[in-house]
Amino acid sequence: MKDQADKLRQIISNIKNKNTVVLESQEKEMPKRTSRVITVTSGKGGVGKTNVAVNLGITLSEYGFKVIVLDADFGLANIDVLFGIVPRFTLLDVINNKKNIAEILTEGPKNVKFISGGSGVEQLAKLDKTQLERFIENMSILDKLADYIIIDTGAGVSENVISFVMAADEVLLVTNPEPTSITDAYALIKMVSNRDKNKNIKLIVNRAENQVEAENILRKLSMVAEKFLSIKLSPLGYLINDEAVPKSVRMQQPFTIAFPKSNPTKQIRDICKKLVQIKVERNQGGVKSFVNKLVSFLNN
Repeated sequence: MKDQADKLRQIISNIKNKNTVVLESQEKEMPKRTSRVITVTSGKGGVGKTNVAVNLGITLSEYGFKVIVLDADFGLANIDVLFGIVPRFTLLDVINNKKNIAEILTEGPKNVKFISGGSGVEQLAKLDKTQLERFIENMSILDKLADYIIIDTGAGVSENVISFVMAADEVLLVTNPEPTSITDAYALIKMVSNRDKNKNIKLIVNRAENQVEAENILRKLSMVAEKFLSIKLSPLGYLINDEAVPKSVRMQQPFTIAFPKSNPTKQIRDICKKLVQIKVERNQGGVKSFVNKLVSFLNN
């Protein structure tokens, strides 16, 4: 009986060792998981950039993706207002080594998590090498926690905003039909094109009066950018002006939740579907790469 028990233990041990070798082999062959890091920006304030970022995150989550939204608009942090939730901690707590990145994640609606940037972004350029390495390793944890990381930047063409745009693998540029909004969007595109004419910029028109107006703006802005700046934009979609949006803001709820059958909800779903279907480059580096590039741009 003892010999049989010893043989059984040996067989089980061999199976475990074999499975361990197989798993280790599979881990080496599998590419490292990284999140899609998407920056949502605009040439000027008041165009609805944050609303697009928040509702895009909600819709992606409803499609089954894990989503984290980072509020990097440290001048006017609005994501907590739209969610109706006040976060306890901010990115500054991570930078000061008081919390790790998982501890500052705030639970939002529909399983979306969000991070308040606070004044943390401004502090990144002041970190020494050891602090920076610790911060980057901490942030890289997000690659394991999210499929999509949506970053809501400040508005305008400040160096901080441009740094976020240049560091992200994908950029969603939001504009509206106002001439000043279109002019400022073009100014932002120009600044980006001076640094990288291959930058992946996707264009969204918000608050258009109708489909014709939206498609005209998408087409003309794309055409002018390619002709005069040699940068190719990707029209992603539009949102028609609708009372459901300001109503939802007053309710402190994303419009995709407050008015799930409204036209803006249908239109953000169309945008979301296009975004999900876009094939991304395998060499996208996820959060770690993004933070490395961001700090590099902020220090220049």
